[in-house]
Amino acid sequence: MNRPLAWGLQAVLYGAFAAFLGYFSTSPAFAPLPPDHALIRLSLNHAGQRKFPCRTRTAEELAKLAPNMRAAEDCPRERAPVRVSVELDGRSVADIEARPAGLSRDGASVAYRRIPVPAGTHRLRVALADDAAGTFDRVREEAVSLPPGRVLVIDFEPGKGGIVLR
Repeated sequence: MNRPLAWGLQAVLYGAFAAFLGYFSTSPAFAPLPPDHALIRLSLNHAGQRKFPCRTRTAEELAKLAPNMRAAEDCPRERAPVRVSVELDGRSVADIEARPAGLSRDGASVAYRRIPVPAGTHRLRVALADDAAGTFDRVREEAVSLPPGRVLVIDFEPGKGGIVLR
């Protein structure tokens, strides 16, 4: 094949590829939310309480252990799953049970949920349980105003008072 014909064919193929990319970068319109909706995003990374309480070892048990293993308390590593319940205007929109990570089930529980909701003012109730009994002892209720396109993030930060809405 002669060189000018090869260059021309290469230019045509590059042009077709550029047109393909240009079309698909703009044409299929993507809307992350319908126009009259807002988004509630639940993002949680929290280690639950220990599933079983620590127990004090007896003197006989301590004597049987190697000197470097003689801890006075025996604490099982496993943690309780974290449960989160989200209600919007008295209607449940999310009920999540996040199991702890790790081979020994001793890591943090991770939960993520994306909840599109109609825009407007709503009554939001978020409850979290992180003990073995599953008791919802951390609750936050609040009226929230969600204009169209707004993203409300629900998180749990013990250092900032518990359930945080941003």
